[in-house]
Amino acid sequence: MKKKLFLSLFLCLIHIILLAQTMETPYTEQIEQWHAKRVTNLKSETGWLTVAGLYWLKEGENSVGSAKGNQVIFPKGKADEKMGVFVLNKGEVILSVIAGVQVKRNDSVFTSGIIFNEKIGEQEIILAHKNLRFFIIKRGDKYGVRLKDLESDARKSFTQIDRFPVAEKWRVVASYEAPKAAKTIPIHDVIGLTTETPYGGTLHFELNGKKYQLDATLEEDDLFIVFADETSGLSTYGGGRFLYAKVPKQGTSVILDFNKAYNPPCAFTDFATCPLPPDQNKLALEITAGEKAYNRH
Repeated sequence: MKKKLFLSLFLCLIHIILLAQTMETPYTEQIEQWHAKRVTNLKSETGWLTVAGLYWLKEGENSVGSAKGNQVIFPKGKADEKMGVFVLNKGEVILSVIAGVQVKRNDSVFTSGIIFNEKIGEQEIILAHKNLRFFIIKRGDKYGVRLKDLESDARKSFTQIDRFPVAEKWRVVASYEAPKAAKTIPIHDVIGLTTETPYGGTLHFELNGKKYQLDATLEEDDLFIVFADETSGLSTYGGGRFLYAKVPKQGTSVILDFNKAYNPPCAFTDFATCPLPPDQNKLALEITAGEKAYNRH
């Protein structure tokens, strides 16, 4: 009888231990919710999985359509063979649409007009043609047409992003060193441009008894960090990963949560212009947290 009772209690204890191991903590649930929102955004019509092209414009006229011979060639079968002409004139872009071709802006027919200049920012004017969406971007002194396809293969075939297991040890308290004066730091990108970007400060932290630091750029009240580590190019994306943190409203403590480290757009499309990690943000450390490399093929 005692043996049966002991065995029953032992099995019950094992069950409780296994159950506890599979239960998510409130922190894990928070990370899972954050990741679910990220995936939803990625898969949305405005997400990076719909990006299907990037076409740099030359000064003057740039014909557009799916037929060969156009300067801007949209995917065959996705657009009319001849759609119209982009005219780039000293930083201003005008689109004139050929009669009979349906292009819309906010459900209204668009025939001709300015679609980009120094007063009209990126994505302020988004045009639609069938399942395609397009707008103008500016990188350095280059102007390009960014194309999105709501029926892209990348969007249709997407399933998930592999991640490292969530672990609270990767939620690090860093010490924030604010800039002594407003300044910029050079950030290189994948298309070979260097942009002087507002410097947000330096974050100092410790892991496994060693000290590290990361430089951040400033985006309103957010610190934006592009970093690489010893997993980059192996289990994680070779061009580094992104991470956000909040500028502290008081004091110097900042949470760096590497469980929220995520892939840049270039991991999902060849038509993005991602910033690269500055040399000082290449860590001699394996950060086995956050998103792993995404296999597009």
